[in-house]
Amino acid sequence: MKAPELIQALKERLGEDTYAWELDGKTNKLRIEHRALQKGMDLMLGDVLNKYEQRQEAAIDEVVYIIEQTFEAMLREQAEGFGQNITIYPAIRSGSFPKKTKDGIPFITEKHTAETTIFFALDLGNTYRLIDESMLSQLNLTETQVKEMARFQVRSLKTDVKQDEVAGNVFYFLNHNDGYDASRILNEAFLQEMANKVEGDMTVSVPHQDVLIIGDIRNKEGYDVLAQMTMHFFSVGAVPITSLSFIYENQKLEPIFIMAKNSVKKEKE
Repeated sequence: MKAPELIQALKERLGEDTYAWELDGKTNKLRIEHRALQKGMDLMLGDVLNKYEQRQEAAIDEVVYIIEQTFEAMLREQAEGFGQNITIYPAIRSGSFPKKTKDGIPFITEKHTAETTIFFALDLGNTYRLIDESMLSQLNLTETQVKEMARFQVRSLKTDVKQDEVAGNVFYFLNHNDGYDASRILNEAFLQEMANKVEGDMTVSVPHQDVLIIGDIRNKEGYDVLAQMTMHFFSVGAVPITSLSFIYENQKLEPIFIMAKNSVKKEKE
């Protein structure tokens, strides 16, 4: 599939009466504007096309769902405001993720590691909105309160995992597809619980927002398996974070770079 075919497929699914479409040919970025809201979102076509190569129509279904849910949330916000029952979770993003909205308003963020940054998300049911400074007065919250609420709420998220064994190494996968799987990396009680199970080196990986991988690396081959696994998840995720993994020791996360077969280097923060 080529970019023009992808755009046509999206137009057929979403319609041209509701949305305006504008392609930046230099960056291959598609701007989708909701005509009634006069607000929009950007879509990097290259990322979607890469996912299409691996997942075919399921990749398009995912993009359409994200677009529809995002604009539905904007419409509800415009009509009803944010409401009284506010739920806020942390949202892990890559260190290079934009720190401001398209209008130049800073998001509420917090440093996490050299590879990742914590953003804060107002949960809207089927989607969420990253909180920026302009929203604080509407939420009637301070920045400190937002962060405290998020840290508290992340502990309420389910932490059951699926287990797999590869080449004598054990991997635990957390994948609830609620938008906050990677956010469980901030649940210290969960990490400590997993640390008590691990027999070898404990690694933690958040290749994209909808998966968290705990590795129990018991031999040298385990690091090669981990590198291949995280790169795969990083390449197919809707919101990629980092293909690097972290060693978890003494309640601290330290990024590691797997340089070649069976060799591992710890990255300095």
